[in-house]
Amino acid sequence: MTNIDQSLNEVCQQFADGRFHLCDIQAVSVTSRRITLTGSALDEATLTAVTDHLYTQYPHAEIDTTAVTILRQPNPTHLTISVPITDLRAGPGWASEQYSQLFNGEMVEFLREDGRWAFARQADGYLGWMYRPYLGLDAPPEATHLVCEPIGLLQQAPQADAPLVSRLLGGTAVAVSRSVGEWLCLELCGGLTGWLPANQLRARSSVPQDADAIRQQLIADARQFTGIPYLWGGRSGYGLDCSGFVQLVYRLSGITLPRDADLQMTDGRAVEPPFQPGDLLFFGEDGGHRRISHVGMSLGGWQMIHSSRSRNGVYEDDVQAVDHLRESFVGAVSYLEIRD
Repeated sequence: MTNIDQSLNEVCQQFADGRFHLCDIQAVSVTSRRITLTGSALDEATLTAVTDHLYTQYPHAEIDTTAVTILRQPNPTHLTISVPITDLRAGPGWASEQYSQLFNGEMVEFLREDGRWAFARQADGYLGWMYRPYLGLDAPPEATHLVCEPIGLLQQAPQADAPLVSRLLGGTAVAVSRSVGEWLCLELCGGLTGWLPANQLRARSSVPQDADAIRQQLIADARQFTGIPYLWGGRSGYGLDCSGFVQLVYRLSGITLPRDADLQMTDGRAVEPPFQPGDLLFFGEDGGHRRISHVGMSLGGWQMIHSSRSRNGVYEDDVQAVDHLRESFVGAVSYLEIRD
C-alpha cells in the first residue's frame, strides 16, 4: 500500500459506518505537485474532510477532485414509495442483504442508479439500494392516520365482502379522504385507493400523550404482533427483526426510534431496574469488544417481548429465566419523557 493509499484509508475511517456515510475515493495519479482523485463521496463535507487530511501530509500538492462524484446535491430529487412495502438492500440486486423496509408514502432522497436500482437516503440518513420501479415522483398526501393492524386488507368498497385491492402494513401512514359508516377511504401513493375498517386505523392526532397511557398502548400494540416470524431487515407484519419490531411498536404511538439496536441504545435515556413497560432492554456478545446484538421491550420488570431469531418470531420471555438473555444483558433505556 502506498503512502497516499494509507492517507486515504485513514481519513475514510471517519466514514466507515456505511449505514450513514459513503467515502469511496482513490488516487489515480500522484506526483510531487498534483494528486488526482476519483470515486464518490456522499456529500461535500466528506470530500472536504478527505482533501483537508491530504493537505496536511502533502501541503505543496494540488489536489484535483473533478473526477469525484458528490452524491448529495443542493436540489435533490425525492422519490416516494408507491407500493405497499419495499426493501432497502446493501447492493443493487435481489440477492443483496436486506437492511430494512419502507412503507407506502415514505420518501427518500435519490442519489444514483444502477440499472433498475436506485441508491437512496432515507429521512433518518440511512443509505441503501431500492428497486426503482417501486418508487414514484409524486409527493405523498398529508398523512392523517396510521394503519394499526399488523396487516390490513384494503377493500374496493366499504364492506367486508368487497374485492381485495391490496394489503397495507401496520405502521403505514395514510391519508383518509372520506368515511362511510365504520369504513374509511384511503388514497395511497402509486394510485391505490380503497377502504379499511375504522378500527384498523389510528388518527395521528389521537396517539396517547400521557406516559402511562403510552406504556399501555405500547404493550397492546406489541402483543398483536405475537407469532409474526423473524425476518432479518424486517419491520412489518410480514416479518420483523428485533430492532424493527420495537421501532414499529413505538411508531404506532407516534414516537420515532432509530432503525438499529445499537443506535436505539445510544439515543435513549439509560434506566435501571425495576424496568417500566416500554423500556428497551439490550443484549450484547463478546467479540473483542462489547457490541449490541439484540433488543426487546419490557412489559414490566424482566418480562420482555421481542422478535427472537432463536424462537423465529415475536414472543414473550422472562429475561432472568433464559440463560443466554440473562448472561448477555447490557443495559436499558427509556424514550418516555416522564418516568414513574
